[in-house]
Amino acid sequence: MANPTILSVDDDPAVSRAVARDLRRQYGDRYRIVRALSGGDALEALREIKLRGDRLALMLADYRMPQMNGIEFLEAAMDLFPLARRVLLTAYSDTEAAIAAINVVDLDHYLVKPWSPPEEHLYPVIDGLLELWHATPDPGETQIRVVGHRWSAPSFAVRDFLTRNLVPYRWLLSDEPEGEGLLAAAGLSTADLPVVVTQDGKPLVSPTERELASQVGLRTVPASDFYDLVVVGGGPAGLGAAVYGASEGLRTILVEERATGGQAGQSSRIENYLGFPDGVSGSQLTDRARRQALKFGAEILSAQRVIALEAAGAGRVLHLGPESSIAAHTVVLATGVSYRRLAAAGLEGFAGAGVFYGSAVTEAPSCTGEDVYIVGGANSAGQAAVHFSRYARRVHILIRQGDLARSMSSYLIDQINAVDTIEVHPWTEVTGGAGDGHLQELTLRDTRSGAARTVASSWLFVFIGAEPRTQWLEGVVTRDERGFVVTGPDLVAGGGRPAGWRLPRDPYHLESSVPGVFAAGDVRSSSVKRVASAVGEGAMAVSLVHRYLEAQ
Repeated sequence: MANPTILSVDDDPAVSRAVARDLRRQYGDRYRIVRALSGGDALEALREIKLRGDRLALMLADYRMPQMNGIEFLEAAMDLFPLARRVLLTAYSDTEAAIAAINVVDLDHYLVKPWSPPEEHLYPVIDGLLELWHATPDPGETQIRVVGHRWSAPSFAVRDFLTRNLVPYRWLLSDEPEGEGLLAAAGLSTADLPVVVTQDGKPLVSPTERELASQVGLRTVPASDFYDLVVVGGGPAGLGAAVYGASEGLRTILVEERATGGQAGQSSRIENYLGFPDGVSGSQLTDRARRQALKFGAEILSAQRVIALEAAGAGRVLHLGPESSIAAHTVVLATGVSYRRLAAAGLEGFAGAGVFYGSAVTEAPSCTGEDVYIVGGANSAGQAAVHFSRYARRVHILIRQGDLARSMSSYLIDQINAVDTIEVHPWTEVTGGAGDGHLQELTLRDTRSGAARTVASSWLFVFIGAEPRTQWLEGVVTRDERGFVVTGPDLVAGGGRPAGWRLPRDPYHLESSVPGVFAAGDVRSSSVKRVASAVGEGAMAVSLVHRYLEAQ
């Protein structure tokens, strides 16, 4: 197979030669370096690359090109090579345009010219983007196929599981020729949907998440029955704990029920995370953290749900089912939170068939040209609105308060205000929904006047509230009135230690009412609900794990 291509386009011949020279010097032995002097010439080169069946790894485009500027070129190039990494070349005065391009073309990075020396300012950026490109599977190369119905909750669940676990697949509708042909070849019918056809041609009828996980190469059975540290939950806090635990020599296993990344992993772009000035998608951040944890030797157990925690002497036992368990010296609870269900008449039956909790990025392309409604005023809702605005005809944000300022970061509010197709509806709530087989209309109510109106829409995405996933800890660890795990100083706020606490010390800062069991991230009572703080708490929990183990 031919080497993948790196393409640069700049209308200044001297700059174009310099860019190609720097790229060829560092990457010429592994990549084909192609340069163009205009956006039109670059698009023609991309069409030839596509026709030859070659791969494109990276594009670098100058912002200030005549006829077609760099943003316009990258936007057009996405249709030909959507997985190629995209870099905008700018002057110092163009940085605002570069930041705006992040949301227009899902920009990966922008570079300010000149970047001398390239060893410090160019190559580290390109190295990171090429690593990401290699780590992102091309759906066109996969043999996994999913056949399902457009408005089927089970079909959506399969697609969502595969997408959130970064497993490439082809989605085939059961009423279209290719989907019908695949069902016929497998001797199946629409009554068997959804059907997943694996790489070796094996059809799975309505597979469970654990069956899917085992078929696509995810670990579902622990390699050992005892560890130094078990991390429950694979969001930012859990991944942070797994990386730091494994890197510091602890036998570490992370147990995740659905997919690593948690709610943050579903974010289309996180722009206020330290060290990523161009922003980073939740899936990219999750993938990097996951690979980092595996590199240090952590095990990641997928599609396994912890149903009980038991203190057994000096050990802590986590029950995964009636006949399966893992024991460890210590535990970090990082199960995060889930979005609350919307209590509106008629909506519950449309979950996965027009009503989605969380961003559901798998559905974004299907919203093209339609109206999308988003409930919620926090950052997750704002990120989703900006993402869906690239597909939908119009995005409607419904909030119960008067404006977004109380619950959303100002940078997101600025982005929303700059997108003409996003409309914010204050003092508005959803009171009902209806449809035939899937959501088709919503009833909206003005919370001040009580006036109701009906709107046509098949797309509702809900981002309200936060409920901790801690029911399985009932009667084992102390939780607050909302179900969040109480830790550290809050456990001794009344002047006494927790009931049953037998150690001659107070609980450590992130330690729960059970010694050796720590909580990190959103699941912890009074925590700051931000990605950065969750990662920090995961790392801090590991330092306290070491302190706990040293005292045993």
